[in-house]
Amino acid sequence: MFWYVVCSSEIPQKMKSLTYLLIDLGCILIPFIASFYPKQPFYKEWKYFFPANIIVATIFLIWDYKFTEAGVWGFNPDYLTGIYFANLPLEEVLFFICIPYACVFTYFSLKYLIKNNPLSLYQFYISVILIVHLFIIGILNTSYAYTSITFLSTAGYLLLCFMLKKDLSIDYLSYLIILPFFFISNGILTGSWISEPIVWYNDMETLQIRIGSIPIEDTIYGMLLILLNIHLYNYFKNNFPSNKVS
Repeated sequence: MFWYVVCSSEIPQKMKSLTYLLIDLGCILIPFIASFYPKQPFYKEWKYFFPANIIVATIFLIWDYKFTEAGVWGFNPDYLTGIYFANLPLEEVLFFICIPYACVFTYFSLKYLIKNNPLSLYQFYISVILIVHLFIIGILNTSYAYTSITFLSTAGYLLLCFMLKKDLSIDYLSYLIILPFFFISNGILTGSWISEPIVWYNDMETLQIRIGSIPIEDTIYGMLLILLNIHLYNYFKNNFPSNKVS
């Protein structure tokens, strides 16, 4: 039913206006239910996740507001409930809660399930390759706002992690596992399987390279969003007063 609702080009208008909201809820539904798994309950991590998420969401919502104002991207009102915060629809605000929740839950679960991470031996090289390529692409494409800001911001953050000698192997593995679900949800948002995009992009501000209907920049934007949420979640967890050893 959910798949039919978001993919049918002949959705009734009342249901059509719920499309973006249903995508948000569809992304968080299973992780939320699984958060109460008795042997490894993620709901007990909420006191670390939500402070981290609020900080990261605030940063990205300011970025989102500025880019929407500048016409870098925008939203199709036919697929929205009509509730706005400034120039951002409610569904877009929820996106920065629902998607990070699902991603940090995935990271949390992998730490419990994976004993030998296959990326442990390669995370150094993955970081170097990403940093170099993202910096080069970002610097060579400063005329494209979405490309340059996203690629340079991500490269800069990865460089900081590299200099701090952070082990990103489980982070990269989490990202890879999340990617198929990202392609489905973001694909619908950008126009795959429906008659028109819910979120549109100004091609004058991107490389105009797409994976299906998804701008290549979205994959890097998503990586930065995921990493910041994971790392701040870990920061709050490691520095929570009751978790410190006296």
